[in-house]
Amino acid sequence: MKYAYITDPGIVRDHNEDSVTIVLNKSEEYLLVVSDGMGGHTGGEIASKIAVTHLEKRFQELDSLGSKEEAIEFLKKAVSESNLLIYEYTKMHPESAGMGTTIVLSVLTDNYLLFGNIGDSSGYVIKNDKMHKITTDHTLVNLLVKNGELTEEEAKSHPRKNVLMKALGASETVEMDVIDVELDIDGIFLCSDGLTNMLTDEQIIKVLGESLTIEEKLQKLIYKSNNRGGLDNIAIAYLTRKVD
Repeated sequence: MKYAYITDPGIVRDHNEDSVTIVLNKSEEYLLVVSDGMGGHTGGEIASKIAVTHLEKRFQELDSLGSKEEAIEFLKKAVSESNLLIYEYTKMHPESAGMGTTIVLSVLTDNYLLFGNIGDSSGYVIKNDKMHKITTDHTLVNLLVKNGELTEEEAKSHPRKNVLMKALGASETVEMDVIDVELDIDGIFLCSDGLTNMLTDEQIIKVLGESLTIEEKLQKLIYKSNNRGGLDNIAIAYLTRKVD
């Protein structure tokens, strides 16, 4: 098993509001997290950092996630705690009102694979050299597509495509999607929309298939994204079972 993570501000923004980590607990179970903050020059950065740091700390304290049901309960509780920490921070610091963050995460054990999501950062599995998106974006345009008011093509260029229907820190409570995925996969790939707005899934998988180290692959994805405009911050967490 190999893994790496990276974040980059892009070439337009002067600060980075994304946070990312991959950590193991005492049973060598994996947690991958990507968080894309919003809410001003410091607010988004603080929100994403609170979310990732809290999840990382809670996960590393565990001997084991336990059963799948226990893992789902743990993830929902830890994310709810992160949400409340961000929400309380904004109450204590009125200048940060409106800050929040997306979160996409995955946990991998010997017995199960779970994804969790709030917002529009993306979680994929990689199998047979293809990317399969697991998460559903909590965006206004995605809701309009589901309701038949927009086509997929129209959604891609819609002026309000970044309007979120859900985010951490926006209210006292939030419900995270949790998705149970089969273990028969080659890799896990999480990223913020700073990457997926610049590169297609096909362009991403092409780079992941190249004869490079895992770190070089992520650096190349950042380079290609920035070469196409680098309009937003990027965060990527990648774990693969393939050994090059």
